[in-house]
Amino acid sequence: MRLDKWLWHARFFKSRSLAAAACAGPMRLNGQPVAKPSQPVRPGDVLTFVQARDVRVVKVLAPGARRGPATEAQALYEDLTPARPAPEAGQPQREAGGRPTGRDRRAYDALRGEGGAQ
Repeated sequence: MRLDKWLWHARFFKSRSLAAAACAGPMRLNGQPVAKPSQPVRPGDVLTFVQARDVRVVKVLAPGARRGPATEAQALYEDLTPARPAPEAGQPQREAGGRPTGRDRRAYDALRGEGGAQ
């Protein structure tokens, strides 16, 4: 089965065109860089790819017959992705980036010594 089609069947990407575009990025099949989305995938192959800021490592267990429900898609692969380290004490719980919350702004103002209410 084609790599882009398998990624779409396994529900890693919303559309097949997104899966094909991901194949052009930093994706590896059994440790070798992927040259094209039509690269064949077989059971036992290990895929390493980037998905939404995370590096995913999955082992292909079966080819997909169709793009079915999530429970059916999860039976197509085994997730080998290493667990993320837990945040240390004193580290913010939310991910970096995005808009700061009101709590973040008040903590920042307190560090700067500003009163906030005038």
